[in-house]
Amino acid sequence: MVSVLGSLISFVVALLVGGLAIYIAARVVADVDDYSHAVVTAFIGAIAWVLGSLVPLIGLLVALLAWIWVINWRYPGDWGNAAIIGLVAWLAATVIIYLLNVVFDLGVGAFGVPGV
Repeated sequence: MVSVLGSLISFVVALLVGGLAIYIAARVVADVDDYSHAVVTAFIGAIAWVLGSLVPLIGLLVALLAWIWVINWRYPGDWGNAAIIGLVAWLAATVIIYLLNVVFDLGVGAFGVPGV
């Protein structure tokens, strides 16, 4: 039971971190100030990433395009803005995860932001 609870807590923390990274990026790039919107975007983006990565040979490219499509669908702007939001979210998630794992020794990741 403890393992299941620990896994659930890790998932929630990782989702909140991924949402925070997308929130920061959307705030900087698209001037959107809605954390709950960012958390939902992180969750949907993670699902799109998983489904896209199932495509043989070009799965990572399809997954990346699917993740950027989710951002484009959820935030104002065009594909360029969505790609910039994705890049800034990745950078923000990398910094947040570094701080959480080095300073607080939590050992968490960022759910909803690929590669972190």
